Amino acid sequence: MINIDELKFDEKGLIPAVVVDSITKDVLTVAYMNKESLKISMEKGLTCFFSRSRNELWLKGETSGNYQHIVSITADCDKDALTVVVEKDGPACHMGTDSCFTKPVYQSESLNQFTLQGLYDLLVGRKTDKPEGSYTTYLFEKGIDKILKKVGEECTEVIIAGKADDKKETVYEIADLAYHVMVLMVQMGISVEDIHRELASRHIIDHKVKQEKMTK
Repeated sequence: MINIDELKFDEKGLIPAVVVDSITKDVLTVAYMNKESLKISMEKGLTCFFSRSRNELWLKGETSGNYQHIVSITADCDKDALTVVVEKDGPACHMGTDSCFTKPVYQSESLNQFTLQGLYDLLVGRKTDKPEGSYTTYLFEKGIDKILKKVGEECTEVIIAGKADDKKETVYEIADLAYHVMVLMVQMGISVEDIHRELASRHIIDHKVKQEKMTK
């Protein structure tokens, strides 16, 4: 860990902070901190910035309730910029969107960025828009019993491939299982964030158990 006195604030005493969603890894916003706001952020575990337009400190979420709980703060190699990884309580942008970055400028036709959240959002669209000929739409139209049946079938396929020690086939079947599980999640209103929080809570428990075993 470096001391904040080692950070390089600009001539106005500010340092840029790139705020990143801990779950989606999306950039939520870019703001500025001074030494005081950074100290407050670290003490409270909540993002506190310095508003250049108002010339004052502002605790994100103090008026909106959309607090950003800090997971980590990391400086770049030159120590003149920060990334702040957070779990957010609501939209990061004052416009009401999850991220301030919503206006595409360029998108490669050959290099597509895949995320679980992106897949989840696509599945939600299949459920609401119901495009004709879509297998996902078919599953939603058939309902929970059909979806659960497919999850069970894919679990079996994973077991068979794993038992055969066929790595390529196991990867293929796990991908099929993951897709159908996410269809189930959408059907039941379970978000990617819900799963992330549950896994994170288990990680904390597991870490504590390991510590207890080491002290015995």
